[in-house]
Amino acid sequence: QVQLVESGGGLVQPGGSLRLSCSASGNIFSTYLMGWYRQAPGKQRELVATITTSGGRTNFADSVKGRFAISRDSAMNMLYLEMNSLKPEDTAVYYCNSHSVSTFGGSREYWGQGTQVTVSS
Repeated sequence: QVQLVESGGGLVQPGGSLRLSCSASGNIFSTYLMGWYRQAPGKQRELVATITTSGGRTNFADSVKGRFAISRDSAMNMLYLEMNSLKPEDTAVYYCNSHSVSTFGGSREYWGQGTQVTVSS
């Protein structure tokens, strides 16, 4: 019902910057929360940042506070993650995530396919 496609990943040197994008399509009008997660090799997927579709309230992992910024467009069809002062430990596959209100109650969760971010000299 909702399709998420990430882009913008790649290889960057420590201290550099990248901007990740997530394009949402399908039945997106019931979305109430979107975010970015990441998963490094051998580690569990972890929360990076979230943003509410109403009010734009944000939440960040302590490890990225002050370095990353999450934003969305007014139509709620694009999600962005601005990454600055990148560190080698930021290397991971980054996933776009969304939560939507279900017609049958509760929430439905969707994931993108992921985009690789590698921070290395």
